[in-house]
Amino acid sequence: MPDAPAPLRTADFDFTLPEDLVAQAPARPRDAARMLVVRADGVADAGVRDLPSLLRAGDILVVNDTRVIPARLHARRGAARIEVMLNRAEGAGIWHALVRNARRLRADDVIAIEGAEGCTARVLGAPQDGAVMLDFGPDQAALAVALEQAGEVPLPPYITRADGPRAEDAADYQTIFAERPGAVAAPTASLHFTPALLDAIAARDVARATVTLHVGAGTFLPMRAEDPRAHRLHAEWGEVTPDAAAAINAARAAGGRVVAIGTTALRLLESAVDEAGLVQPFRGLTDIFLLPGHRFRSTDLLMTNFHLPRSTLFMLVCAFAGTARMKAAYDHAIAARYRFYSYGDASLLERAA
Repeated sequence: MPDAPAPLRTADFDFTLPEDLVAQAPARPRDAARMLVVRADGVADAGVRDLPSLLRAGDILVVNDTRVIPARLHARRGAARIEVMLNRAEGAGIWHALVRNARRLRADDVIAIEGAEGCTARVLGAPQDGAVMLDFGPDQAALAVALEQAGEVPLPPYITRADGPRAEDAADYQTIFAERPGAVAAPTASLHFTPALLDAIAARDVARATVTLHVGAGTFLPMRAEDPRAHRLHAEWGEVTPDAAAAINAARAAGGRVVAIGTTALRLLESAVDEAGLVQPFRGLTDIFLLPGHRFRSTDLLMTNFHLPRSTLFMLVCAFAGTARMKAAYDHAIAARYRFYSYGDASLLERAA
């Protein structure tokens, strides 16, 4: 009989990160960020502007065109103040939301959104684990206006803003590919791209396919379980169109490599790929959790930022490139003072055999 797989422990994905390496603002210009290239034979220091030279004619980039909405809201139920993070649109004006002080809410309570006169939401059912369904009513245009009036850019908690998001964060935390509103967190690997970088990539005869994954607030939630397999991700809505699937499969059939730009693109591709390695059209929810031991079928290279210790995303990159390799790469990145997290530097990872 084959040996049983080694147990996974959240503690095995811990590391010490100096606080001053947490980036509080992006590189300017965006493509001036550093990039650590991680291969089977070791690591190499590079820059995001080196990406075109690391790609081959016939490769295809897969990017996420989700657009971040001003999803953090302040609300009141009577005298009680409540912070709401919209997480996922369910249609017909209903949103799955994460709520601070959710214990103060009961089914059929009506909360008023501060800063948006007349905007209210009714609580549908009892909150569960800090999450609740909110009904804002069927007028989507009115809700969009209210979000622009009263919503805040939902910056991750490790980007510190004593007085709330700055004016420049609204642009800084949006990618060049952003078109379809619905995310509450940016697909941060794409924050490094500029028109000049895209032109240089196109000049290498590298194709590009666009998919959509609306990143949810669950990306910010800590891993509390000691066994990572006990952790559950909030489902996120995604779409791989038939055209995108066909382009990706054609590039790979011709010998090109699939290069996922960001863990969101990778998670969606792994949700859509079949056993034969063909990406199928996909439209719906995914809660896929990629842990060491997963066999990747869709993607050859992953460009991604540096992630939090003990996080689902650090576990994902360990699954993709190998745990030992990624621990060594992160040790190098910390020693070389790479900048971490959403506004930080990038890495380009080769898939482990």
